[in-house]
Amino acid sequence: MKKIINDPAAVVGDALRGMAAAHPELLRVRTDPALIVRADAPQAGRVALISGGGSGHEPLHGGFVGPGMLTAAVPGAVFTSPTPDAVQAAIAEAEAGAGALLLVKNYTGDVLNFETAAELAGLEGTDVRAVIVDDDVAVKDSTHTAGRRGVGGTVLVEKIVGAAVERGVDLAGCEAIARRVVGRVRSMGVALTGPTVPHAGTPSFTLVDDEVEIGIGIHGEPGRERIPLENADGLVARLLEPILADLPFEAGDEVLLFTNSMGTTPLIELYLAHGVAERLLAERGVRVRRRLVGPYTTSLDMQGMSLTLLKLDDELTELWDDPVRTAALHW
Repeated sequence: MKKIINDPAAVVGDALRGMAAAHPELLRVRTDPALIVRADAPQAGRVALISGGGSGHEPLHGGFVGPGMLTAAVPGAVFTSPTPDAVQAAIAEAEAGAGALLLVKNYTGDVLNFETAAELAGLEGTDVRAVIVDDDVAVKDSTHTAGRRGVGGTVLVEKIVGAAVERGVDLAGCEAIARRVVGRVRSMGVALTGPTVPHAGTPSFTLVDDEVEIGIGIHGEPGRERIPLENADGLVARLLEPILADLPFEAGDEVLLFTNSMGTTPLIELYLAHGVAERLLAERGVRVRRRLVGPYTTSLDMQGMSLTLLKLDDELTELWDDPVRTAALHW
């Protein structure tokens, strides 16, 4: 294992301190328990929008804390859910009377711990609601979850609901928008290599030189199938077909296309794949109205990519276009 780290057991805390040093104008960081909060939080009259999960997926979620997106993020250990007390601490630090909305990727530990924290905060008088993100079409059940996994679509949910929060939409309205986005977003990924967790020191899985894994999760979970390596046209088609069939997406639909690196896939390959996806969608009569390309939902040093499609309407497009200023996303 070659990584730029000190103690493998201290990677998350060390990274959080570095993040705080890099972005003091945007956020503040706690390390016990670990949480990342907007520098200007709490904001009276505004819903607290909180997400989180295991570390190793950066910039998800801490890189999306700031105006127009998350109020707070709760990072667990690498590929490990944050504890309920950490989520409770984030709610207490971020919420200012308008309630809190938790955006939770569909992994068993995340769901249990965030919902436990919501119940405990509710007993103290805070209105806390949770929306589960489950956009991965690859499998119904996997190593870490009952039902579909939450993957790249989480970024789109966080951005769109974050814009609603910034506009002053109330808790019920923000929850409804989150559920709408979850219902309209689908994803699927492919791995060329497995990720290496620092404290493990070896890849989560191995592939021979001419193999890829189709339909992987963001923790190195197995996918639908292991196949011989294909060219970009073939791989992109294998990801798009099940996405298009699942919602389904149809000719005339307008979409946001998110082409995501799983960690070490370079932009030259990612842009190439994005161009293929745009061409294939155009052949289906699906219009790409908005785009996002880059490493936004990663799996440590995994080489691979994922595609996410969100079926847009005018309101969702306007919320996507609203200003955002975070460490990883800004316009």
